[in-house]
Amino acid sequence: MSGHGAPSLNISKAQGLAVTVVAGLWHEQISEALIAGAIRVLDEAGAITTIVRVPGSFELPVVAEAALTAGADAVVALGVIIRGGTPHFEYVSSAATQGLTDVALRTGKPVGFGVLTLDDEQQGLDRAGLPGSQEDKGAEAAEAALQTALVLREL
Repeated sequence: MSGHGAPSLNISKAQGLAVTVVAGLWHEQISEALIAGAIRVLDEAGAITTIVRVPGSFELPVVAEAALTAGADAVVALGVIIRGGTPHFEYVSSAATQGLTDVALRTGKPVGFGVLTLDDEQQGLDRAGLPGSQEDKGAEAAEAALQTALVLREL
């Protein structure tokens, strides 16, 4: 799994940070598990959390930017894109990735990237933080957003 070698992050000073979780509705079992992992981390850190649902991963960037512009300290973007038989996967994956990167750079605020780009549903189940999953990408995205917000606060 790609989670090997992950850093140990210290988010103990994240209490009170306003974090918006923006999550796509596609692939409900996986997306709900990603949200649960992110919320667990944010709650443990004492962040003030808002959850916003969007139709799919393509819509994540515009809502992430709106949340950050409205005052959120960070966003955790969660989505599930599973490869199909058409180029649609590449277009949506690229648009979501570049869009979220652009949002972070434009706003100067962190966007935790929890958009899973998968070949099949099983890969998502393995990364969703469900019982038996090997990874929890929702939790990892939340940790990354919090840690980055703390780094930016110190600069």
